[in-house]
Amino acid sequence: MLKMRINFRFLHTSTAFLAALTLLLISCSSNEQGPPEDTHSSDARTPNVIIIYTDDVGYGDVGAYGGNIETPHIDRLAEEGLMFSSAYATSATCTPSRYSLLTGEYPWRKQGTGVASGVAPSLIEPGRDTWPLVMQRAGYRTSVIGKWHLGLGGAEGTDYNSKITPGPLEIGFDYAWLIPATNDRVPTVFVENHHVVNLDPDDPIELSYSENISDRPTGRNNPDLLKMPYSHGHDMTITNGISRIGYMKGGESALWRDEDIADILVDKAIDFMDDDPDNPFFIYYNPVDIHVPRIVHERFEGVTPFGPRGDMMAQLDWQVGALMAALEERGLQDQTLILFTSDNGPVLDDGYEDDANEKIGDHDPFGGRSGGKYSAFEAGTRVPLIAWWPGVIVPGRESQALISQVDFLASFAAWHRQEFNEEDAVDSQNHWPALMGDDPSGRDGVVLQAIQNVLSYVDQDGYKYIRPHDGPEQVPWGTDIYTGFYPEDQLYNLKVDPAETRNIANEEPVILERLKGLLEKEISK
Repeated sequence: MLKMRINFRFLHTSTAFLAALTLLLISCSSNEQGPPEDTHSSDARTPNVIIIYTDDVGYGDVGAYGGNIETPHIDRLAEEGLMFSSAYATSATCTPSRYSLLTGEYPWRKQGTGVASGVAPSLIEPGRDTWPLVMQRAGYRTSVIGKWHLGLGGAEGTDYNSKITPGPLEIGFDYAWLIPATNDRVPTVFVENHHVVNLDPDDPIELSYSENISDRPTGRNNPDLLKMPYSHGHDMTITNGISRIGYMKGGESALWRDEDIADILVDKAIDFMDDDPDNPFFIYYNPVDIHVPRIVHERFEGVTPFGPRGDMMAQLDWQVGALMAALEERGLQDQTLILFTSDNGPVLDDGYEDDANEKIGDHDPFGGRSGGKYSAFEAGTRVPLIAWWPGVIVPGRESQALISQVDFLASFAAWHRQEFNEEDAVDSQNHWPALMGDDPSGRDGVVLQAIQNVLSYVDQDGYKYIRPHDGPEQVPWGTDIYTGFYPEDQLYNLKVDPAETRNIANEEPVILERLKGLLEKEISK
């Protein structure tokens, strides 16, 4: 490493010199797992952090990744930041991926981390370590804004008519503005901190996912009332002209209008930026875009030729641009790290007739890969990941480092020199140098999860093993996605066969056994 003599008295009086020194030291220590000691200062080590955790955005949905939907603001993140080509969500569905992101633990280690209903109890128990707790210990104000989908309340489930606890505030967030489950499930209300927003106590909320308890019309019985027809599975209570999963009674004054969700979430994020400008902020920002139902604000209707799915991608891109503009207006762009990524891969028809298949055109949200949301194939879990930090991350590069979202907890803990409970975050590894573009390799390997808890293992050399599973060839509820399930071992070389078309398990027995052993080692931790 480069040796330097430093006038430390001058360091305390020159922020500009300190920032330049920090960048030099980082570049000279690219293979170290933690930051060098001389970079420890609030200016260099406590940037504001925004993670934009999108919903169902595929590897090929973003313009910078080859998509044909225009996404100029997301593309700007890539042009001015670092774009990853081998980044993974831990699961091909949303709840488990979100669980891993916040806890540093693979979701298949914990019972009950499947796709959560709107009445599920809190999946992350108070008392365990989490990424937001790490950030709090590092001096951050922390917030979660948007989709939650990790359960709320105690073991008996969620009571939306009283104080809702435990929830985000009990696991490390200072502020929460939540969509409790997803935009296609009841309850279709916002929760701020511990309470439903605008709830009339004389009109309490009742929910059921098994029987109709409400006199509200349903999509099944009243299709004429729908602004967007359902195709499968979303035929229960109608709110705002959209039939959902589950039945809901009451809460009339608290119901959201889907068209306004994006604007509300952006406003809440900007409000949080301004709440305490003297301390750094951590914003876990969770748009519902581009999850179904794909209902956009009126100003985005028809702005793309790809139907509501394309329009919603444009609305998502606007949100990214709005957050970037807010940073620039406050002079915070050089003091803020943005991570942009997705909770799982793409899906077209996922329950509503929104022309996603019919108007897909030449846009390939799957990025030339097989499968999609729910699948063991690559399009289920390989997702876009962009890191943007002007003045620190060298712009306009692409990294092939193997990255998993489960590592964000340990990586940020290492950068901020914060300890964490390694028994809680058992799977999280420090790959901060890879996130900053200083390590081209990243992980040695990563475990991935599909529906029905089918596990895969991808190594740093690009080989992928999928465990045998005697399940359906296609996702069984009408999404037209291949699961990747097969009753025998599967092995693929992703570097020469990214679409997983040629199973080489019989041709490469040594590699097959090595990956099988690595997966079993991870499972037995």
